[in-house]
Amino acid sequence: MNKTLNNKSNLPSSGDNNSTIVNLDNSLIVEILGINNENLDYCEKKIKVKILQKGNIIIINGNKKDRYIVRNTIIKMSDELKNADQSKHSSFQEIFNMEINNNLESKNIQNFTVAKTGKSSVAGKTIKQNEYLEYLHSKQIVFGIGPAGTGKTYLAVAAAVAQLLEGKYDRIILSRPAVEAGEKLGFLPGDIKEKVDPYLRPFYDAIYELLPMDEALRKIQSSMIEIAPLAFMRGRTLNNAFVILDEAQNATSTQIKMFLTRCGKNSRMVVNGDPSQVDLPKHIGSGLIDSMQALEQLSEVGITNFSKKDIVRDEIVSKIIDAYENHNKLKSDLISSYDG
Repeated sequence: MNKTLNNKSNLPSSGDNNSTIVNLDNSLIVEILGINNENLDYCEKKIKVKILQKGNIIIINGNKKDRYIVRNTIIKMSDELKNADQSKHSSFQEIFNMEINNNLESKNIQNFTVAKTGKSSVAGKTIKQNEYLEYLHSKQIVFGIGPAGTGKTYLAVAAAVAQLLEGKYDRIILSRPAVEAGEKLGFLPGDIKEKVDPYLRPFYDAIYELLPMDEALRKIQSSMIEIAPLAFMRGRTLNNAFVILDEAQNATSTQIKMFLTRCGKNSRMVVNGDPSQVDLPKHIGSGLIDSMQALEQLSEVGITNFSKKDIVRDEIVSKIIDAYENHNKLKSDLISSYDG
């Protein structure tokens, strides 16, 4: 449990090699520290630090590596809260866990700001996210592979919106296979648009989060932003376009090849997916990994393999993935013991 200092004589000197001092803006104290300093307690439970508070002064005791994890978290949280362009901000615990993961990578991570999209500035929070964002600026074909919650879709759409606003592309095309959890389109009510819109809803959510609603609607109505099922890509040549295929684990190799060969002059193609969440019938194989392996030697191709460490949704998402992996391993071990 962290402690509150009663007088300034308790403060370490600025030259104390085992302490780091951070000064907070008074207006940000509650949001950064949490109710009853719950965020500082969280840090103490996760890593080997002791944190003391005196008003707006935070004193972090421990080894240099752990002190700087807490310090960097507080600074990044402060910067997010001060950024008037952001309609939402990350939680303290989310930023803290990203700092731990980045530290484990033993690399110097830089905040590679990808987008000023009208409502927010979007930057990578992990080594892999920054790598992915750099590919989204420099490679003609980009693969983002990994579990849910790693920001694949959101970052790709943010990069697309930013580059559209910068005039690098004339339009954005967002696509997904209309395959979800075994449901059949024919059983859904409405015309074809009403049938497929629910499958494309994550794109709409991202667009509305990145652009003011009226601007987003204008761009969609004018076809500067087009959202369509993968089947609608066949036969097209896409010039001056930033094109994203999401949920590509639910596409076959033939379909992904069809998608990528739509690439025209001055176009960027992005293929995202999670190989652990294939909804195709068992007799139809996913083409995601096969397509990635076929193209990985091309210099125009950038591939980012995300892991659980890159999950930026609530911490429960990582726990859910771990629980399923452990459960599947247990089942596999039981089957192996019976087979033996």
